[in-house]
Amino acid sequence: MPAWGAERGACTRAGGAVLAALLCLAAGSAAGQTSDLTSQTAFRVCADPAAYPFSDKKGTGYENRIASLFAEKLGLPLEYYWFPMATGFIRKTLGEDRCDVVIGYAQGHELVLNTNHYLTSAYALITRADSPLSAVDTLSDPKLKAARIGVVAGTPPASHLARNGLMGQVEGYQLMVDSRYESPSAKMIADLSSGQIDVAVLWGPIGGALARDAGVALTVTPLVKETLPPRLFYRITMGVRQGELVWKRKLNSLIRRNQAEIDAILADYGVPMLNDQGTALKAIP
Repeated sequence: MPAWGAERGACTRAGGAVLAALLCLAAGSAAGQTSDLTSQTAFRVCADPAAYPFSDKKGTGYENRIASLFAEKLGLPLEYYWFPMATGFIRKTLGEDRCDVVIGYAQGHELVLNTNHYLTSAYALITRADSPLSAVDTLSDPKLKAARIGVVAGTPPASHLARNGLMGQVEGYQLMVDSRYESPSAKMIADLSSGQIDVAVLWGPIGGALARDAGVALTVTPLVKETLPPRLFYRITMGVRQGELVWKRKLNSLIRRNQAEIDAILADYGVPMLNDQGTALKAIP
């Protein structure tokens, strides 16, 4: 699933963005394609037109910036095919040869051929920086027993909250919406900032960027200490058509040679970057 699919659900892949063990996206089959479908005259990207901080038509998302970086490195013009992240996304984009790569896709999803991953991230617990809860780093912490907790319905953290007996304190936010008109994640951060909730639990790449933009000081703590399923960390790759091994290898080479620049882009958006095992923050040179 696309990287924002960790927040929207993945197959148990983040919530979202992948967002896995989340909800499977019945996106249709992209199998049977061949590498000669890849454009030689443009870097053609499949993207959601209204999925900030991942992508949007204004080019303000971090996937937009990674796409621009790769187009520059390839010496090709950047072209987008815009399609809402919903049922049929892969079938209507890669599957119909309208584009050649999805910039963010959860590792291991069968609808695409995954490149090597360029990001490992996790769900995060977000609080106001001045909150007594700002030091909490697990969903089993007793301090959460009296907290008002925001979580996107159906995402992996909800299972952890239920197991810890916290559903009575949960404020649920919708999982599947038309992102052109509403953003449950943005509303959750706004509610946290205004004091309507005490804690927000979001897919880190979403929560980190929205916390950065919130206008109040927020603390973002990746949930790397949870040991029980479902897992809360996911590796994010790029997705191409099944069978396009030459194109995959070219993208793998670009990822390897430009990882430092990718990391710098992600850092600009406050994205929590973890080591490959998802157990700690990544050491950035």
